[in-house]
Amino acid sequence: MGLFDSVAGGLGQMLGGQQAQGAAGDNPMLQVVMGLMNNSGGLSGLLDKFQQGGLGDLVQSWVGTGSNLPISAEQIQQVLGSGALGDIASKLGIQPEQAAGELSQALPDVVDKLTPGGQLPAEGDLMATAQQMLGKLLG
Repeated sequence: MGLFDSVAGGLGQMLGGQQAQGAAGDNPMLQVVMGLMNNSGGLSGLLDKFQQGGLGDLVQSWVGTGSNLPISAEQIQQVLGSGALGDIASKLGIQPEQAAGELSQALPDVVDKLTPGGQLPAEGDLMATAQQMLGKLLG
C-alpha cells in the first residue's frame, strides 16, 4: 500500500469512516503532494528526485529545523518534468505553469511539516505526522 493510500485510510478512520480522499480533496494541492510522494517511493524518494536535480540545499532546508529556502516554478518543472507536471495540472484543472507555481509554494511547507525535528521519519511515523497535518487542515 502506498503512502497516500495509508494516509487516506488513516484519515478515513479519523473522520469516522467517511471517504478520506474526498475529505482530502478540500486541499487539492496537499493531495497532489501526497500523490507525488506515493509515486516517488515515499517522502525520501521524492526528496531524492530533487537532490538528483541539483537542489540538495533546498531540500535540506525543508527537512531541517531552520527556515525553508524557496523553490521556483522553473525548478519544479526541471525536477518533475513536463509530463508529470501536465498530469498534475490536469488533475487540478489549471495550466502546468500555474501548477508548478502552486507546488513551489506548497512543497517546502508540506515537507517541513512532515519532518518535525529535522529528520526524515520512518514510514509509520510519517503516516502519523501526515494524518495530524491533514486533520488540522480539515478542521
